[in-house]
Amino acid sequence: MGSHQDSTRDDSPHAPHSLPTPATAAGREGLDALLARPGRAVIALDFDGTLAPIVPDPDRARAHPEAVPALAALAPKVASIAVITGRPAETAVHHGGFADVPGLDHLVVLGHYGAERWDAATGTLTTPEPHPGVAAVRAGLPGLLERSGAAAQGTWTEDKGHAVAVHTRRAPDPQAAFDTLRAPLTDLASRHGLIVEPGRMVLELRPPGMDKGAALRSYAHALDAGSVLFAGDDLGDLPAYAAVDTLREEGTPGLLVCSGSDEVTELRERADLEVPGPAGVVALLSALASRLA
Repeated sequence: MGSHQDSTRDDSPHAPHSLPTPATAAGREGLDALLARPGRAVIALDFDGTLAPIVPDPDRARAHPEAVPALAALAPKVASIAVITGRPAETAVHHGGFADVPGLDHLVVLGHYGAERWDAATGTLTTPEPHPGVAAVRAGLPGLLERSGAAAQGTWTEDKGHAVAVHTRRAPDPQAAFDTLRAPLTDLASRHGLIVEPGRMVLELRPPGMDKGAALRSYAHALDAGSVLFAGDDLGDLPAYAAVDTLREEGTPGLLVCSGSDEVTELRERADLEVPGPAGVVALLSALASRLA
């Protein structure tokens, strides 16, 4: 879905902090509710592909250079900003540069799809024990990848503590490696009580019931949110989109934002508003902060 500029929200289409208008009525209602009652608004954001550009090596992913200033400008004006990610919370905090930043007291990082929580106000991290199946999968992965031969060539395994991910982006044919490995990885995961979550050239083996939708619903209810904005870019963000739909049905206005890419189109089709990748997300956050000044 696209968007258009609306002079009732923007000083001009070329204003440095102009707010785009969502393409759907539900999205416009969500944005209006956020602007009318920012103190009850929850801004929820994926990390990779939304706040941070996608890179071949996930260890080198870093938040967009303007992300932290935009978050610091917006956070004091809303109920909370929640970064919801499949990564360990500490990894997202490090890669995002969120620690010890003035203005970020209202920011939390919900890592491992909400299993972990880091609070910027205190710097504290809470985390449960990992699912036992994760250790079993971790032990079985090297053998599976070795048996896969050429299909696994160039793949890279990321240990997330509460999950394990196999990245195919650096393989000679990333999509072919992804397609070939999906079935055996799904079999390995199911034998140990886990599921496989596909993403942008990555297959993540993790416990069932861990998803961004459950994390977002729980957090929004805990804060008695008056409105919710969620921005994401990948298939793993679809449960959070569904959570916003559910919240809308319960009477909480919501805005679905797609951090657009050509690799995944499903979110674009569901979103109220599409912006051009992390740079567009940061511009949106900056525009919100400016409007709420």
